[in-house]
Amino acid sequence: MSDATQHPDADAWARACAEDLDAERARRRGPAGPPPGTAAEELRKLVDAVADKVASLRTPLLGAGAQNAVQQLVSQAKSAVEPVIERNPEVFDHLAAAGSELLAAYRSAVEGQERRWTQGRPTAGKDDGLGGGRGRDDREGPDPSEHIDLD
Repeated sequence: MSDATQHPDADAWARACAEDLDAERARRRGPAGPPPGTAAEELRKLVDAVADKVASLRTPLLGAGAQNAVQQLVSQAKSAVEPVIERNPEVFDHLAAAGSELLAAYRSAVEGQERRWTQGRPTAGKDDGLGGGRGRDDREGPDPSEHIDLD
C-alpha cells in the first residue's frame, strides 16, 4: 500500500498547518497600536496613569485623611514633573538612550559570563582580581560566592 493510501489526511494536515501559520503571520503583521511617543510624552503618560491609579484606590486600611494626603502628594509630584518635562523634553530622550546603553552593556557582561559557564571553561581565579572562579568546571552554573566583574 502506498503512503498516500495509508495516511489519506496527511496532506490535509499539512495544509491546515500551513493555513494556521499564514493566519498567525497575518495577525502579527496587523496593527500593533500607536507607536510610542517621545520619552517625555511617555513619562507624562506614566505620571498620569499613576495619578489616576492612586486616585482610584479606596482602601479601608487608610483613613480619609491618609487617602487625601496620598492624593495631595501625587498631585504635588505631578505638578513638579510637568514643568521639567515642558522645559527639557530632550533630556528624557537622552536618559532613555543612556538607559538602553547601560542595559546593553550589562547584558553583554552577563551573556559573556553565561557563555563561559555553559561551555565549561574555567573562570578567572581569585588572585587576579577578576573575581570569583576557582578554575572549576562551571557547567552546572556559577559558584554562589562568585563575583561578576562589570568593570
